[in-house]
Amino acid sequence: MRADDRVLAYGGGWLDRAAALRDDPGWLAERLSDPASVVLPLWRDRCLVDSARVPVRPAAVHAAELLAAADETVFLGLEAGRAVFAADLSGRDGRAARELAGAAEAVDVRALVGGLGPAEAAVQAYAKGLLHWHRGQRFCGSCGAATVAGAGGQTRSCAGAGCGRLLFPRIEPAVIMLVEAPGEPERCLLARHRGAAEDSWSMLAGFVEIGESLEDAVRREVAEEAGVVVREVTYQGSQAWPFPAGLMVGFRAAAESTRVRVDGEEVVEARWFTRAELRARVAAGRPLGRIDSIDRHLLGSWLDGRG
Repeated sequence: MRADDRVLAYGGGWLDRAAALRDDPGWLAERLSDPASVVLPLWRDRCLVDSARVPVRPAAVHAAELLAAADETVFLGLEAGRAVFAADLSGRDGRAARELAGAAEAVDVRALVGGLGPAEAAVQAYAKGLLHWHRGQRFCGSCGAATVAGAGGQTRSCAGAGCGRLLFPRIEPAVIMLVEAPGEPERCLLARHRGAAEDSWSMLAGFVEIGESLEDAVRREVAEEAGVVVREVTYQGSQAWPFPAGLMVGFRAAAESTRVRVDGEEVVEARWFTRAELRARVAAGRPLGRIDSIDRHLLGSWLDGRG
């Protein structure tokens, strides 16, 4: 983040993605059979972990049965010269997947964030997002023919005669914004979304739509959900958001007035909070955002007067 050098969850990944080597099937086959290589098994978007909730990392040479059972195996990159792959066991039932991986359970990556460093979580998120994309792109959207993986799992291509469409993994960008009130006292806008518990407040956020910039998306979402017009929009930082393959981009936005008119659909209530009010909530045990989300960093930076 601009005002804070901390690495957000799912960021700071340390893999060399080795783009120049992905198109060499011989090299990939050698790495996949190399005892030094590592395989990260996943099951239906969930990480397979041991009894201590540490992600299982069977060496490739000991994972022949696992690899043979996998629906898809993709190359993620190099870790200190070792190849790292991800294998999708979604076609098996949960028990079979755990046995193949030597795992105790299958959990969402979000449940592991507190015990993993940001970079380790980033690799698990990368594996989850890439394998999820492959499961959803088995057939060509243009002609309906089957697609086949290429470039170590970084592409899929249509096998249909006369088509040959090339598909690439896609991310879903979203914006999240800390909206500041004009004048004194300094306040920020938080909202209670439909379905949220009473006295549960969070920042406004939304997906970027076709034909708009990130800044345009901030202005539109704040206006649509809270009826607040914002002028200056300032980038603060971004975060990979693996649910399943998003990108969360954080901003600060300056409101023209404190008038609020919620849409009543996504947002049922919105109000301005002073720093003193937010500090009181923290003191009462009310967390500011999720531990793995950029909203905690945006709110924390504002609360500390940074940025």
